Amino acid sequence: MSRAETFIDGTAFMAMHSSDESVRRSFKEFFVRRLGDRVVLNLEQVGWCDNLVWQYSRQVQDAYYPFMDNLHTDMRIDRIGYSEGDLAAAAGEDLAGLPLTRRLLLGQVVNRGGTLVTADPDLLGRPGLPVTILPLPDREPVFPGLLEPLYQDSLALRVPHSGPEEKS
Repeated sequence: MSRAETFIDGTAFMAMHSSDESVRRSFKEFFVRRLGDRVVLNLEQVGWCDNLVWQYSRQVQDAYYPFMDNLHTDMRIDRIGYSEGDLAAAAGEDLAGLPLTRRLLLGQVVNRGGTLVTADPDLLGRPGLPVTILPLPDREPVFPGLLEPLYQDSLALRVPHSGPEEKS
């Protein structure tokens, strides 16, 4: 039997740059631990991250993107779009009441039998969803090689800890 897919969302990426130190360390540790493994990321979530980063100054973007570019190269991140099955699962009653983008993301996770690593407090606080709460590491995790100095530079970007805002 194959292992369940591990999905990440944009909040998981951005949590590595959270202004909340415990959140930042937890998500950094997740990515350090998973560098040699595979995760799945929805294409819409890639755009969500970029949209957030582009709201910061050019100087902050220039400090942030070398780390993220290298992380995307060094880590196996399968970027995928939605399928008809994902859309059908998103329309299910289990996800009713969630904003559309979250229903779509979770519909994809549910349809593919996965779990979602997220920093979204709304999703983490709702029982019955296939989401993972990360533990707080005992000490600061360290990326191997060039990734750690790039990560340290990328901390010029610090984002408030919150979930994605829905816009109509």
